[in-house]
Amino acid sequence: MLSIRYSMVMSAEPATPPESADSPRRGRAHARLSAADWERGALEMIADEGVGALAVEALARRLGVTKGSFYWHFKNREALLQAALNRWEADDTRELAGHVEAVGEYPRERLGALFRWVSGEAQAHRIYAALLQALDHPQVKPMMTRVSQRRMEFLEQAFRQAGLDGEAARHRARLTYAAYVGFLQLNLTLEMPHLSHEQYDAYVEHVIGTLVP
Repeated sequence: MLSIRYSMVMSAEPATPPESADSPRRGRAHARLSAADWERGALEMIADEGVGALAVEALARRLGVTKGSFYWHFKNREALLQAALNRWEADDTRELAGHVEAVGEYPRERLGALFRWVSGEAQAHRIYAALLQALDHPQVKPMMTRVSQRRMEFLEQAFRQAGLDGEAARHRARLTYAAYVGFLQLNLTLEMPHLSHEQYDAYVEHVIGTLVP
């Protein structure tokens, strides 16, 4: 099982803010929120309501500011969505590599530790599930394709290091990723009955025992 967390890409701040109906309060709102705050807020909104629900005014209300703050950092809703997706993708790459390097001396230990770490990333699962439902969006699909390809390559390498040959490692990587995506579809998209903590932990250990050579 593999997961995704948020990424760390900042939008550039324009030297002169654009005019908006919220100009009198724009300075105060800008002081409170950075571009990163808006990006993280956008990802949380996507997790809760989906990509289609992301809107500037709705997100401003959710964050408790005027939308004037938004225009200090982003031209429009599409620019915010792209920055949020960039943050999510970059953070996934960085944290995944960093976590694997930090745990376990042996390849099989690292795989098991990775699966257990990923299993606890509930917010990342919700974002990923929401993005799976938006693959027809022109900004979402290319990013999801890159992320999936990178994860598959990472898994294939990890299974090679754990002792599988090239073809077997590719098959195991595909099976692992398919198990992750399928689990999200069943539990978050199709809203199947939730597992208890004990059942979920037992499921994760079963996955590790089945997929890790």
